[in-house]
Amino acid sequence: MNVTGAQQTLILWDIDRTLLYVGDIDRQVYRETFAEVVGRPAERLPARGTGVTMPLAIRSLLLDNGVPETTVPELLPRMVELLPKRLAAHSEDLRHQGVLMPGAVAALQAVHDHPRWVPTAVTGNLKLNALLKLAAFDLDGYLDTEIGGFASDDDHRPALVGIAQRRAQAKHGTVFTRSNTVIIGDSLEDVRTGLEGGASVLGVPSGKTSAQDLKEAGADVVLESLENVQHLVDAITFSTA
Repeated sequence: MNVTGAQQTLILWDIDRTLLYVGDIDRQVYRETFAEVVGRPAERLPARGTGVTMPLAIRSLLLDNGVPETTVPELLPRMVELLPKRLAAHSEDLRHQGVLMPGAVAALQAVHDHPRWVPTAVTGNLKLNALLKLAAFDLDGYLDTEIGGFASDDDHRPALVGIAQRRAQAKHGTVFTRSNTVIIGDSLEDVRTGLEGGASVLGVPSGKTSAQDLKEAGADVVLESLENVQHLVDAITFSTA
């Protein structure tokens, strides 16, 4: 949605456990990718629900399974390239095994329809993985993914805020800073991304992190869920007042 005006606000949605949950599919994709690139099964998989970017998760996956650190620079890019292809092969599984988080569609609709809000994604997913997940749940129409920030842009998640802000500025002509940027997410990494990257943080305890922990980590506002759309709208308005 292309809007103009000085009061535009950039809304940065996290994806996993904020909007949707794909269960064990991501972990299965890590298993398949590791086995293909390394040539043996992975015994230890990345922790769930941390929000860490996929390249950093892959690095940990390699090291935690005994891959020599000297070979990581060679193997990691191969896994990054292969990961979206393996996820694409699970598109039907995403649709049938994944679930939408409570209130996600109505929340996305409300943000999308607001005349001065510019919705996109900032996520630890590689861009192609993010697009596959959003498309599986018919959520891609609610976000302008051209101006988002993805792990394929930078493996340091706070840097993704600035990337999205610059892309949004180039498209909409508004300078986006902490004063008019809000990140919505469920994890401590989402909070850190906003605090270090330059965005207000709206926490939703729909993942593995409690409301109290989100608040103590520095979230500006913490909602119970996305189900009360008016609370969401009020929280975004409050965060950028």
